[in-house]
Amino acid sequence: MRVLVAMSGGVDSTMAAALLVEAGHEVTGVHLKMADTPSGLPGRGCCTLDDARDARRVADALDIPFYVWDMHDAFTEQVVDDFVTEYAQGRTPNPCIRCNERVKYVAVQDRARSAGFDALATGHHVRLNQDETGRWHMFRPVDTGKDQTYVLYMATQDRLSATLFPCGDYPKATLRAMAKERRLLTASKPDSSDICFIPDRDTSGFLHRQLGSAPGPIVDTQGNEVGTHDGAFAYTIGQRRGLGLGGQAEPKFVTGIRGNVVQIGSRTDLQVAQLAASGATWVLGDPPIDVENLTARVRYHGDQYPVTIEVDGDTVTVYFPQARPLGVAPGQAVVFYDGDECLGGATIDHALA
Repeated sequence: MRVLVAMSGGVDSTMAAALLVEAGHEVTGVHLKMADTPSGLPGRGCCTLDDARDARRVADALDIPFYVWDMHDAFTEQVVDDFVTEYAQGRTPNPCIRCNERVKYVAVQDRARSAGFDALATGHHVRLNQDETGRWHMFRPVDTGKDQTYVLYMATQDRLSATLFPCGDYPKATLRAMAKERRLLTASKPDSSDICFIPDRDTSGFLHRQLGSAPGPIVDTQGNEVGTHDGAFAYTIGQRRGLGLGGQAEPKFVTGIRGNVVQIGSRTDLQVAQLAASGATWVLGDPPIDVENLTARVRYHGDQYPVTIEVDGDTVTVYFPQARPLGVAPGQAVVFYDGDECLGGATIDHALA
């Protein structure tokens, strides 16, 4: 099988390529130039010159062809600009989902198909299984602490039929040990930061550089002004730190963002009994028949909560009959599971207490 492996320069994509070479596939590596991230900053972003060099050196060690594809414009427009626009509207987007949905997975797979490859492989921690009817199912990986099904919930049957996730069957520590055994230079390389184009993790600073200053009030749940801010776009529901409010009798959290008004409240004010979401997609093509015994995540690497759902076209109403999540933010994804199987998901529009 002719396989194109997306090689970020990290250990996961390194081992994806190595395992596929050892399995006898005709493997080609490609590094995606997306964010203009300088080398040497705290944490690790992606697409630094060092990352490209590391990916190329791994490809040389594996004796496979290697290319660099310039995806910068698509990444900037579809991920970075979307990120800024969503925050400006009081929403909290997940750029990893947007990247996979529009660039890193979908667009790259389309280009790979056009180039004659049979499949795209990535270092995502996901497991796939094909049932007796030929349908593909997507499961959480062996290393659930590295689970990336949340950011791939939009995967379709057509796309999964031409995708390989070699890393899903191994714990991360095992992958590092395997890379070390093969003397691959990425074996001990640190993981990338959550938002690759903000490697210093200062999201507020990044947004202020993009959007400037927009002073406004901070109010309590009764509407009383208790402080001011320099831009509501720099806040997200559930946030506790950085509110600049001293002398409070109990910890305060952001509980709402309405226009340029930031509302704060107590931890109990963050509890959510139900939410509405739109743009639903389902891995199997249709929503689940059993809507009473599911779990859902409302944030990347977050807990899974028992839920029941009502589906109407591409909109979903989600109910939390037992434990209630805290600080559900519009713009994030709600992703549904049946046990370890990822069924699909949708974008959160609003939550109700």
